[in-house]
Amino acid sequence: MKHLKIIPPTMVLALLPAFIASAAGPLTVTAVNKLQIPRASQTIELSSGQLAPLGESNLEKIHVQNSAGKEVLCQAVDTDLDAFHKPDLVIFQADFAPGETKSFTVTTGKKQEYKKEDFKAYGRFVRERFDDFAWENDLIAHRTYGRALETWQGEPLTSSAIDIWSKRTSRLVINDWYMVDNYHSDQGEGCDDYSAGATRGDGGSGLWTDNQLWAAKNFVNSRALANGPIRVLFELDYAAFDVAGTKVSEVMRVSLDAGSQMDHYQVTFKPADGAALTPAIGLKKAKGGEKAFDAAAGTLTIWEPMEKNLGTQGLAAIVDPKKLIQPAEDKSNHLLVVKPGADNSISYWAGFAWDRAGHITTAEAWKKYVAEFAQGVQSPVEVSVSSN
Repeated sequence: MKHLKIIPPTMVLALLPAFIASAAGPLTVTAVNKLQIPRASQTIELSSGQLAPLGESNLEKIHVQNSAGKEVLCQAVDTDLDAFHKPDLVIFQADFAPGETKSFTVTTGKKQEYKKEDFKAYGRFVRERFDDFAWENDLIAHRTYGRALETWQGEPLTSSAIDIWSKRTSRLVINDWYMVDNYHSDQGEGCDDYSAGATRGDGGSGLWTDNQLWAAKNFVNSRALANGPIRVLFELDYAAFDVAGTKVSEVMRVSLDAGSQMDHYQVTFKPADGAALTPAIGLKKAKGGEKAFDAAAGTLTIWEPMEKNLGTQGLAAIVDPKKLIQPAEDKSNHLLVVKPGADNSISYWAGFAWDRAGHITTAEAWKKYVAEFAQGVQSPVEVSVSSN
């Protein structure tokens, strides 16, 4: 008589996630562009909850295929910066025709391994350049300034401005430009031709009180949450600064996805005394700039000459029109004044385009891009997930 083999309960529990995954099968993702405009490089986000039926807790093992069965580049992202830096989101990108619906298949497999050429977004803290934080994608690049720059004897600067690095290559250039240390001269890939100074630059934040803009000094701490290949995501801490007698500290979260001319900013202001705050987003004023404001869309666009006769560029800021209070300005900046959330937070988009990069070459093309981007913010690609 054969004896039945009893499987210990601990082994059953260990095997359960794999059994659930194999039983559940792949997931189908349906993504719908409800706008009647083409939309390139749209980022599709899948939460850990949506992916739970796969039974895989390590989101770095998630794989996506398009309807033709081709593997799609995807990235696991940690959005909450937990103690173990565990990803809670998976993202991938797709292009959509007007009104188009696309489907994708999501499965589990080996841990994602990327090649250098996969990366279209990247950023880092640059201690060797007096605490810059620099970031880029395949279209644009930025930097902003850390504490060490305030006391550098060579060229001290106190500013929380968002600086622009104009590039005309899809290659990631931050590391090479810092290494060569000649980024103020265009060697064929672009250069730093923008003097942000103590202005708001390209989308810096501040607080508007008594018809005056109050802004933080240089950031004092930084932390990266995600670093490509599709999205760079990081946070900056700003020490308490004076706002008409009230001390206010600030945390800024910045994300930039591949294929986008626009960065996403999420800023939380923290007043020491619970005072009511009125945030503002700024774009630096430039001589000869052509400005356009659209209250219904929540957009401010500028088309202006570059500083060293290196062509022209467009700057823009986009806010939720329901949160918009008014446009404003001071001697250095064009501003959008907005209502904060209950926690004194704001969410907005800002970015730029350089005509010599060849993607957007006229003021009208820039206005069109910004207008359509604003429509996309209000109507993101609709995503649903189902089990097969």
